[in-house]
Amino acid sequence: MFIPLAMRRAMLATLAASLLSGCAAFDRIKNIGEQPPLSAVDNPTARPGYKPVQMPMPAAVPASYNPNSLWRNGSRAFFKDQRAHQIGDILTVKVNFTDRANIANETQRSRANNEDSGVDNFFGKQKLPIVNSALPTRLFTADSTSSSEGKGSVARQEALQTNVAGVVTQVLPNGNLVIEGRQEIRVNFEIRELIVAGVVRPEDIESDNTIDSSKIAQARIAYGGRGQITDVQQPRYGQQVLDVILPF
Repeated sequence: MFIPLAMRRAMLATLAASLLSGCAAFDRIKNIGEQPPLSAVDNPTARPGYKPVQMPMPAAVPASYNPNSLWRNGSRAFFKDQRAHQIGDILTVKVNFTDRANIANETQRSRANNEDSGVDNFFGKQKLPIVNSALPTRLFTADSTSSSEGKGSVARQEALQTNVAGVVTQVLPNGNLVIEGRQEIRVNFEIRELIVAGVVRPEDIESDNTIDSSKIAQARIAYGGRGQITDVQQPRYGQQVLDVILPF
């Protein structure tokens, strides 16, 4: 029996989802009554998918030193700059994110078509050949109308204020620092995760070794969770598969 390619792909996707669902269900059964485990503290650069950041660099400028001087250019302390400046150093990111958006739009469209061939005979004959039936008033006529109406609105208000410690994972050629911070908090059977990553200038780091999240370039901030509550809020794997493959 021939099975169409689209149907075979849908069957394979359903089978794969069923296997994944079975593995996830087994893990859930195994962890009944247990608290969700925290992730191990590891090297961010050793995780799968990590890639060094490449940014456009300005032309190199030779360093200048003041002879017979105890003061170092760019230093905020007489003896040593305590701010993060090399790989492995830690700094505190002050996450202060406030977002508000109100969007509303409305679209209306209508169209009417009328086609008339104006042909009332078939090569001079009033009857169709072979079937020997009378011709209609017109050989070809068509009428069509269509209309659509759409409305949409977005009302969003988000706020996130917290602190997270980040680690310098890379120093770019121009001196900018690539940082990444991850924080996990477990409350009962739910884990809340906060991830912050991006590129910062050493000049933007405050004297107390902190930096505001608004001064992070290419910022990536993620706040979410995992556990029993998050699991209940997610649709089942079967429903997610059907949402992908069903055309209606």
